[in-house]
Amino acid sequence: MFFGLDLYSPLFWSAFGSIVLANIVLSGDNAVVIAMAARTLKPAQRGKAIFWGSAAAIVMRIILTIVAIQLLSLPYLKTVGAILLVYIGVDLLSAEEDEDGLGKEINGMAAAIRTILIADLVMSLDNVLAVAAAAKGDVPLLVLGLLVSIPLIIFGATLLTKVMERFPIIITIGAALLGFLAGEMLLTDPAVTSQFGVMGEQTVTFAGVLGAVLVVALGTYLTKRQQKNTRSG
Repeated sequence: MFFGLDLYSPLFWSAFGSIVLANIVLSGDNAVVIAMAARTLKPAQRGKAIFWGSAAAIVMRIILTIVAIQLLSLPYLKTVGAILLVYIGVDLLSAEEDEDGLGKEINGMAAAIRTILIADLVMSLDNVLAVAAAAKGDVPLLVLGLLVSIPLIIFGATLLTKVMERFPIIITIGAALLGFLAGEMLLTDPAVTSQFGVMGEQTVTFAGVLGAVLVVALGTYLTKRQQKNTRSG
C-alpha cells in the first residue's frame, strides 16, 4: 500500500494508466502554448520556464480537477476563458519576430510562466472532466497520475520549441489552435446554451474556425504594425 493505494491491484494500474493517457492526449494543446510562451526567452531561461510552468500547471490542474464539475456549471466562465484564449493567441503570435527575424524576448521568465498558467487553466476546463472520470473519485491516484505526466508534457513542449525555431509556421498554427478552442468554448458556455439552446457540432466547429481566423488575422496585423513602427522609429 502506498498512501492508501493498492499497487498490486490490476484496477489500480488500469485507472492509473487511464489518468496518465488521458492527461497526455488532452495536453497536446497545452504543450503548444508552453512552447510558444517559452520560445522568446534566452536558451538558459527557456528550460526553466518550461519546467516550472508545466509543474505549476499540473498542480493547478489537480486542484481544478477536484472542483471541475462545480466550475464548469458556472455561466460566463467559458466566455471569459474564450476571451483570454484569443488575447493569449494574439499576444503570442504578434510577439513572434522582429524585423531581423529574431525572437523579441519581450517576456521575462515570470511573464512566460504566467502565460502558461493562464492558458493551461482556461484550456483545462473541459479536459479535467475526462481525467476526473478516469480517477473515479480517488484523489491520491489522481495526484499521482498527473504528477507522472509532468515529464512527458515537458518533453513535448521542449521538442516543440526546437521545431518552432526551424518551422515558424507552427507558431501561426499554434495561435490558430487557441482561437479555435476559444470559438468552441464560447458556444458551449452554459450562459449561451441556456439562451440559445445546445449548439450543433457543425455550428460549434464553425465558431472554432472563425476564432482561429480572428486570432491569426489580428496577430498578423499587430506584428506588421509593430515592424512598421520599428522601422519608422
